[in-house]
Amino acid sequence: MPATAERCPCLIGGKWMDVDAARTVDVWNPSTGETIAQTPMCTGADVDRAVQAALKAFPSWRETPIVDRARMMFKFHSLLLANADDIARIVSREHGKTFNESKASVARGIEMVEYACSLPALIYGDVMHNIAPGVDSETIRYPLGICAGITPFNFPAMVPLWMYPIAITCGNCFILKPSPRVPLSSIRIAELLVESGVPEGVFSMVHGDKECVDAILKHPDIRAVSFVGSTPIAKYIYETGAAHGKRVQAAGGAKNHIIVMPDAEITPAVSGLLSSAFGCSGERCMAGSLAVAVGDRADEVVDRLVDSAKKIVVGRTDMQNDVTMGPVISRQHAESVRGHIDTAEKEGARIAVDGRGVAPSNAPNGFYVGPTVVDHVSPEMRIGREEVFGPVLSVARVKTLEDAIDLGNKCPFGNGAVIFTQSGRAAREFKHRFNAGMIGINVGVPAPMAWFPFTGWNQSFFGDLHIQGKEGMQFYTQQRMIMTRWFEPEHVDAHDPVWRPGH
Repeated sequence: MPATAERCPCLIGGKWMDVDAARTVDVWNPSTGETIAQTPMCTGADVDRAVQAALKAFPSWRETPIVDRARMMFKFHSLLLANADDIARIVSREHGKTFNESKASVARGIEMVEYACSLPALIYGDVMHNIAPGVDSETIRYPLGICAGITPFNFPAMVPLWMYPIAITCGNCFILKPSPRVPLSSIRIAELLVESGVPEGVFSMVHGDKECVDAILKHPDIRAVSFVGSTPIAKYIYETGAAHGKRVQAAGGAKNHIIVMPDAEITPAVSGLLSSAFGCSGERCMAGSLAVAVGDRADEVVDRLVDSAKKIVVGRTDMQNDVTMGPVISRQHAESVRGHIDTAEKEGARIAVDGRGVAPSNAPNGFYVGPTVVDHVSPEMRIGREEVFGPVLSVARVKTLEDAIDLGNKCPFGNGAVIFTQSGRAAREFKHRFNAGMIGINVGVPAPMAWFPFTGWNQSFFGDLHIQGKEGMQFYTQQRMIMTRWFEPEHVDAHDPVWRPGH
């Protein structure tokens, strides 16, 4: 391990500390394969220490006026804006995104902080006067208590910011467990949160794998858990957390379809396909990984995709500004992506653009897979069914929109789906009938902004209340309904001006 590698600290009770962990996980720079840090694997005892600090902090934080909590979030927002480029560079180094992709992801995270700043205007309840004779009724939202977030490797800055700014502003305490593969940006952002004035114990950060996750899911004092990751783990998080009495929102994987109709404007359609499939090296749950070409323009679509995909510049994202696609997260994951391409070829698909042999000369040890286009994919093929989570775009060919909708509705996932068309009727049929929670019409990646919920369906989401938007606020709060009646005193002092007749 190089001398520059660092051991990642935890934040517990307002103090940064090096926990005494028996196990660690290497953090790599995917562009070079170099180890740049080590992440300690926390135990249940470490999680409990964070919980105890939160229990101590919660009563005071809960009673802090929400306008004051929001003011702290405004300061956090200012610090994030001032440090956004530095955070983006950390993301590029630990994850492999291009600098522009990292900057965009940080900006989307900052949008969530902006949304959290607006919560005083959103969290108020309802009142109805005289709902029955002499009876008034009202609702008030209260924080849950201690909440936790378990976040993935693919958006190390953005996804945690989907969670704790809302939770904290709503009056909760929060424990974050970022992916052990990409902890550095989360640590830097947490430093800014501490600088913004978050009280000790209101926010903590622990690191770890399944042992740490299970401690979070089973701890009796943690009320709610948010998760983003793969579908099998999302299902486990939901089932285990719910079995231990927790509120859970667990976002999983996807196999997002992008339908290209015969009347589509071909240039924006191809551009949308390329950015959706190959942006962030395909490592995102909103990646459009299956293009569905309808009618007789499939050859034209594929030819344009092939020509454009070959122009994508793959290379180091930690030092090159001309690179348009970086590496994947690990050597193991690169091998997995290549394995999907191998299987597709064996099952009869045509590899129109092959990224298996891509290896930048200045980074021979990096974790690279180049952009890949796989044509003539059928639903029976593994690559047509499973999430690859890499820079691989499959192309299926169908005759009609009805065939395309039917193909999509057989997919077990349900995150997003897109149609490129100039037909209002086709767009209307698609948006009402396709079995997915986020729909795009002539939009390559229909990922919602902070004010709207991230509404995955089917095997792409487990829970009731989604991440982001009003549902995010609802997830981190609980409603109380109050009915009030005041009786007129039986004996009234005639000289009391409150009860004098006519008053």
